[in-house]
Amino acid sequence: MKKNKTTLLAVALMCAIGVSACSDGDDGQDGAPGTPGTPGTPGTPGTPAGSVVKTVNSAADFMLTLQPADIVVVGTEAFSLKFDVTGKNAKGEEVPFTGLDKIALYVTNEVVNTTDVGAPMLWSNNALVNEFGSSMYCTLTGKATARGGAEVDACTLVEDPANPGSYTGTWTHDGNAPVVSAAGDPNSLFRVMIRSYDVTDASGEDISDKLLSAPLDFIPATGELAVSTKDAVSNAACIQCHSELKGYGDSDMRIANIGAHHNYQKVENCVACHNPAYAADQNDPEKGYNPNFNAMIHTIHAGGHLADWGVLKGDALDEFGEIHFPAELNECTACHDNGEQWNANVYREACVGCHVTVNFETGEGHSEYQLPQADDSACMTCHVGGLSPAVAHKVGVRAIATDSIEIAVSSVAYTESATADLDEIVVTFDVTVDGTPVADGFEFTNYTKYDEMKTGWVDADGTYYTSGSVFLNGVVAAGGKLVVTQQGEFNLDGKSIAITPRFSVCTDAKGKLAPCADASTAIEYLAITMEPTYWNLANADGSGAIPSRFAVPERVTADEAKCNACHTSLGIAKHYGNERFDQCVGCHNSTWGGSYHPIVEYKSDEVDADGKPIFKTVEGLKYSTRDLFAVAHRFHSGLWDDNRGFPAIHLNSDLETIGYPAVATECTACHKDGVSLFAADGGLASGKRAIAVNAGATEFISPTAEACRTCHAHSSEAAKAHFKSNGATVDGSPDNTANLPVESCATCHAEGKTYGIDKVHMGGAH
Repeated sequence: MKKNKTTLLAVALMCAIGVSACSDGDDGQDGAPGTPGTPGTPGTPGTPAGSVVKTVNSAADFMLTLQPADIVVVGTEAFSLKFDVTGKNAKGEEVPFTGLDKIALYVTNEVVNTTDVGAPMLWSNNALVNEFGSSMYCTLTGKATARGGAEVDACTLVEDPANPGSYTGTWTHDGNAPVVSAAGDPNSLFRVMIRSYDVTDASGEDISDKLLSAPLDFIPATGELAVSTKDAVSNAACIQCHSELKGYGDSDMRIANIGAHHNYQKVENCVACHNPAYAADQNDPEKGYNPNFNAMIHTIHAGGHLADWGVLKGDALDEFGEIHFPAELNECTACHDNGEQWNANVYREACVGCHVTVNFETGEGHSEYQLPQADDSACMTCHVGGLSPAVAHKVGVRAIATDSIEIAVSSVAYTESATADLDEIVVTFDVTVDGTPVADGFEFTNYTKYDEMKTGWVDADGTYYTSGSVFLNGVVAAGGKLVVTQQGEFNLDGKSIAITPRFSVCTDAKGKLAPCADASTAIEYLAITMEPTYWNLANADGSGAIPSRFAVPERVTADEAKCNACHTSLGIAKHYGNERFDQCVGCHNSTWGGSYHPIVEYKSDEVDADGKPIFKTVEGLKYSTRDLFAVAHRFHSGLWDDNRGFPAIHLNSDLETIGYPAVATECTACHKDGVSLFAADGGLASGKRAIAVNAGATEFISPTAEACRTCHAHSSEAAKAHFKSNGATVDGSPDNTANLPVESCATCHAEGKTYGIDKVHMGGAH
């Protein structure tokens, strides 16, 4: 009853609130439809998904293109600029890039040098000449914040709403834009380059590499594309050591690893700032170097040598003192690969980039005659023909020396003795000098840097075993031959013998053999004189011998040509005589354990009483192998004991590698393109399955884990535990057999795997 009263009350309240619902009428039915309204204006159709992008995955996916007809940067006509930008969508298709809001425009041009100082043609930066800085910003507002925080005028950047990805730049402030050369010659070459800002990937992270357009060289008067006569060094030459930035192709090669200013990628971009106007503005003797590109680049690459000689000073010492050129310092063509300008145009500014102690005002250091020189007008008087840079720097002399002396094994005889150290080996060498058999009575004593011929043997698998050495010094030539008879503990009976040279000579300035002690004529251009020889004693001609696997190209994953691209010749990389891998393995092999460089040192922030940096030991990190891959990895990653005289590549106090010019994770900087580093069974592709770690070759470790450890310095207990759990025998816990199980590293790290070496290294995880 109580419930019923509540319900009636609720009904009464409803009627009080909405009388019409409870009164007589149409029982709450909908009324008649109203008059239809006027249809609205149709909206603009949305852009189809994927037809434009606002983000890119990498710098190489962002492509900005310019055309000469769309650029006005010379004369009295108002500045104008038009360019297009594309990016790649999820399908990898190139589509317009929309939303760009800031760029910097760099404009340079070639001008004739009308003075007697400097190069015949000079780079001139339009903005620098107009005292506006090195470039001009373009933004949506026509204003920008310069370095230092000051607001500056900028060109106004506008994207065409009807053509996404198409942009124009105009100057809306007083006068003409500062990148316009009012008095410039429209018939000369102009170079335009654009840097873009504030571009991110889909996650909102900034793109790591600079976003730079390919430099556009053109003649404004005709609109024709042009080629600079000043570019004496190609980007390809720099890439030989500094790696190539991936994704741009052969027509737009870019340098991957230059630390300065976080890399401006191309020689053509560097000269936009490092030109005479910038050098004049930054002229400060305390710097210790000239910031004009031609002089500065010489000082940079000679920096370590100049520091070692005690002639580098100021900022140059701090910035360049740890850079050691990996090729011969006087081999100009290692970099100058694009024409003969370097040899045909001689002027003081470029010379003193290396010859920093020359004082042209007084003549001090300028040749033996101490010649003062007020300008460059007389440089070519002397430096042509017989004293041209190519001759003065002895460019190519090493190649001449290499060809001038030839040594080859013509026979090998061997007698095994039951008495220790009385095995006898007799090796006959054919020797020619400049194509003529060596004269009777000649001997190499006083002409050699090294005179050693390593002897060893090779097993059926191509593994090299060190045995002993024979030496040529003191052996007198007769009939064009040197016959070396030597006794020792060789143990070569019934084995496939290998004779591996560690032999080099001194030559004069023309690449001809000369006494090493003759300081007036001799320089130590150290010439390779013999290829390794493999000899089977069962056959009179030595045929049928087993070569070292390093002499079989398909069994070697590293590339000698790539080593030589940076070093010019492997012969100068360390021992001045070894130019082939199968020469190096006379010492650096998997069967001769131990290391001359067992510890690792880093350059601390402390200095000694003479102001020299103190190197300290990395505790707990030691190596016990001299195997070639281990030594090469360690040296190039800085895992070395630098106080032993090899400071070119080293670790800093943060244990970061300093001095290696390539991208550290790019295995293909040294290894062949397209090869797998792992074999089908999961071991190394070379077939190497164990490395000796003691001189008697009775203790062994696994090679794959050691290969990783020689770059990464995986010395922690956690890292070693990871190696061990995957079947590795590690340094510090060797096994007494070379018959080690194959590690399971390839399960995760082989090419094509989720964490494959091709992804975490060669894939670009720099």
